[in-house]
Amino acid sequence: MINQEWKEFISRSLLEDVGSGDHTTLAIIPPLLKGKAQLFVKEAGIIAGIDRAREIFSFLDAKSNVQILINDGEFCDGKRNVAFVVEGNARILLQTERLVLNIMQRMSGIATTTHQYVKAVEGTKAKILDTRKTTPGFRSFEKEAVRIGGGFNHRFGLYDMILIKDNHIDYAGSIETALTRVWRYLEDHHLQIPIEIEARSINDVKTILILGNVQRIMLDNFSLADTHKAVELVEHGVELESSGGIQLSNVRDYALCGVDYISVGAITHHVKSLDLSLKTAF
Repeated sequence: MINQEWKEFISRSLLEDVGSGDHTTLAIIPPLLKGKAQLFVKEAGIIAGIDRAREIFSFLDAKSNVQILINDGEFCDGKRNVAFVVEGNARILLQTERLVLNIMQRMSGIATTTHQYVKAVEGTKAKILDTRKTTPGFRSFEKEAVRIGGGFNHRFGLYDMILIKDNHIDYAGSIETALTRVWRYLEDHHLQIPIEIEARSINDVKTILILGNVQRIMLDNFSLADTHKAVELVEHGVELESSGGIQLSNVRDYALCGVDYISVGAITHHVKSLDLSLKTAF
């Protein structure tokens, strides 16, 4: 079932693209002509956004039919795999082509990149997390793509988790002051949301552990040696998250330190879209 937010997104996106009218299609294609098209995957990777594409076609043409041949999360070898075949009003197929491709290409690129990181830490307990380094207005799609690729979502926004970063601590004056204000705020507002706090050094980790009452410590730009030390310091019940400067080349090294999570902004802000095309079928 398509929710109202998703309907509004589709409508806004089409208005941006179609504007006063897709004059090329209106001039050439009869209004009741039926058409068929196939989505080709032309590059190896993890497909994502199939369900979103089906919802777009269904929202704009209730009589459309989508035959799904490759599901979200499946690997394609890039040899012109056909992910789905759609039948419906030809005008709508032409007008939605770019919207479908833009969404699916980016989602598939994110899912593919995420999958590479997930495979790199396989056999460890570390889970790959995304961040808020997302495209404005497109966050839900990008975070969905991370899940499709086998990763996990960090907080969705500023509202669903306390995350005390370096700037918060600097403005507050100290870790102790920042945490004390957070505890008081949560109590005053009757909120029960998890607390994560950033540590910039082993001494920060020690301070946080003494103060207590946090669920997760983010190890920001820690070396591998200091990450090992932090893991040895932390008792059961407090989660550790490595963040900053982590790439495919070193993500496994951090995972082997024993951290619970590794957040990687690059899986949403530094990806290559997967090469897809939607072509007429007869």
